[in-house]
Amino acid sequence: MSSPVVAPSRIKSLFGNQQFILLLVLFAMVAFFTWRNPVFFSNAVFGNILADWSPVVLIAVGEFFVIVSGGIDLSVGSTIAISGVVSAFSMRALTANHVGQNMTLFLGLLTCVGIGILVGSINALLITKARIVPFIATLTTMGAGAGMAIVLTGGSQIGDGPAKAISLSVPDFGPLSRPGIVIVFIVAILWVIMGKNRFGRYTYAIGSNSFAARAAGINVNRHLAKVYILSSVLAGLAGFYYYLLLSVGAPTSGQGGELQAIAAVVIGGTALAGGTGKLSGTVLGALILTTVTSGLIMINVAANWKQVVVAILIAVAVLIQEFRSTGGTGSGPIRRLLTRNSK
Repeated sequence: MSSPVVAPSRIKSLFGNQQFILLLVLFAMVAFFTWRNPVFFSNAVFGNILADWSPVVLIAVGEFFVIVSGGIDLSVGSTIAISGVVSAFSMRALTANHVGQNMTLFLGLLTCVGIGILVGSINALLITKARIVPFIATLTTMGAGAGMAIVLTGGSQIGDGPAKAISLSVPDFGPLSRPGIVIVFIVAILWVIMGKNRFGRYTYAIGSNSFAARAAGINVNRHLAKVYILSSVLAGLAGFYYYLLLSVGAPTSGQGGELQAIAAVVIGGTALAGGTGKLSGTVLGALILTTVTSGLIMINVAANWKQVVVAILIAVAVLIQEFRSTGGTGSGPIRRLLTRNSK
């Protein structure tokens, strides 16, 4: 007698799953763009989408950790730029001194990681020691990083590095390149850490209620420092990936990266108020963003519309979060975030 009720309840549960909805949206987008341009459904296009997705998912995952902890990191885009530029300068010097290509690339990678650690440490000090709110603290480093990248380069691209760099970005594992495989591996490790490790539990606890987390014995400031450093290191790795993709360090590489990262996190179902969210949703959110970008190009929509579409996706995702959380009562994550910030 209960079987007629079971099926509808399962369907309702399925459509209440954020990841399932994101998959439906992704499939619908692929179908739409393929209908408008059949070339879209090809290995070459999928390879381009994954090439664009790789750096976006890196900064989005870092932003995910930050937002779940109750903060925000606006400096990821400028960190991509400054890390890529400084690394390009170092690799150009090493190449001029006839250092081997593999060693040069390895040292360039370490340079990007080092810049990420530096920027993340500055963010952490501003937030945990100077008590500056994350929005202002990371806005400061965002401006400083972007400005420094322009100052160092004069607005020009920095090349003359190892010739082997660009060949690494060529897909050779299906639609994925070797750096792309490494990025998937990094995301998988962070997914395990967020879901199964104490680090992830602490991040959720701080985002839900930092006072309760401190009372439970969590060193909130130390943990937040680790979160912001992680975000910046991932942005530094994205800067190195852009270098491999372009074979130059460009001061504009990470332009708009903070918007892409936040959009992927929000589209993935993570509440801006902190304390909730799934990393898998952020990964899908990043894939949806890059699919939209490639799809618009394939159907001959002007590139300037990209930012408009991203903004619309963010607005729709936030409204869906609010509706699912409250059922229209007005006490969802956005209301809680505004209430918390007004205290």
